[in-house]
Amino acid sequence: MSDFRRNCIERRLIVGTFAAIPHPVAIEVTAAAGVDFLCIDWEHSQIGRERIEDLIRAADLHRVPAMVRVPGHAAEDIAAVLDAGAAGVLVPRISTAEQARAAVQATRYPPLGARGVGPGRAAAYGYRIPDYLAKANAELVLAIQVETAEGLANVADIAAVDGVDLIFIGPGDLSVSIDAIGPAGKEKLDAAIRTITETALSADRAVGIFRPSPDDVGAWSQAGISFFLLASDTMFLGAGMAAGIVGAKKHQSTSEAKEK
Repeated sequence: MSDFRRNCIERRLIVGTFAAIPHPVAIEVTAAAGVDFLCIDWEHSQIGRERIEDLIRAADLHRVPAMVRVPGHAAEDIAAVLDAGAAGVLVPRISTAEQARAAVQATRYPPLGARGVGPGRAAAYGYRIPDYLAKANAELVLAIQVETAEGLANVADIAAVDGVDLIFIGPGDLSVSIDAIGPAGKEKLDAAIRTITETALSADRAVGIFRPSPDDVGAWSQAGISFFLLASDTMFLGAGMAAGIVGAKKHQSTSEAKEK
């Protein structure tokens, strides 16, 4: 079993971020910052299929696991990123146990699933297919994203599906789906997150969540969530740049005040 999968299923606290900038330099900078893993966001970014493989290479250079959030449920997309060498997949909008089982089938080789065998990068372009087949099922992480009202209602059945390593909560889409947007909906959204978390933990599944900032990571960690995707490279870039500009202008204002 890979260290990444072991850390996930043993519910050790791990913190990563979404990678949305389609360039290996951004991956290397992020990897060097000390993240436990990266999640390349194929769903909500301008990253294409060929670029995904380059980004995984960059993460591998720093020995940081890189999983990929695929754009949907298509088995072909899941196979493509795993063949490229991804450490796992995050499958969005899982709302039923049937959809969860389909994700397992697409991720695992027989007899656990129905993933096809191909000579991709993960198998050294065909030179090491037997070696890769022998370890892939034990090393790859399957995280499924519960982010709809239907998924919330079916979370017990979803969490019971064999082969799912982690239930990941998408608060943004979930808040829209259950009509819990903004400050007025915070209590309702938090209750839904706790329901998903408690149900998943009772089924012996690890739980993950997206957080835009680290402010409440401690509180959700105490609730049993152990896998955190913190903001994204674009969000960190924007926040860091904005803070720098504000700081520079503040110093300028102070200097001007002294001159007067």
